[in-house]
Amino acid sequence: MTDKKLWKAFSLYIRLRDTDSEGFGRCFTCPRILHYTKGDCGHGIGRQHKSTKFNEKNNHLQCKPCNGFNAGMREVYKEEMNLRYGKHAWDLMELASKTPSKWSQFEIDVLEKHYKKLVTNLNKI
Repeated sequence: MTDKKLWKAFSLYIRLRDTDSEGFGRCFTCPRILHYTKGDCGHGIGRQHKSTKFNEKNNHLQCKPCNGFNAGMREVYKEEMNLRYGKHAWDLMELASKTPSKWSQFEIDVLEKHYKKLVTNLNKI
């Protein structure tokens, strides 16, 4: 069982969600403006935590330097999450990440279709 196709659809959706009608958006953790095709779907809480891996509040457009070379800019990511979603958003996400989670292939397939449909509805590509 794999969620690689789901991650591909989810990542594309997040990167498009965080951009304007031309496909450009600001990195979640720095002021850099980038095209969705040049950015990553950065995550605050690591993808190894299955219960928050596909949480939309845990994932945002991020430039490659912040997401890769600077290890996700975790402290800035934490601050941005709290500003965007509320004072304790980061703490709640960390708590949620500790909840054991296992996805069935059916759930993975349904979510993949859902995110592919959302991508289509954004009409940016």
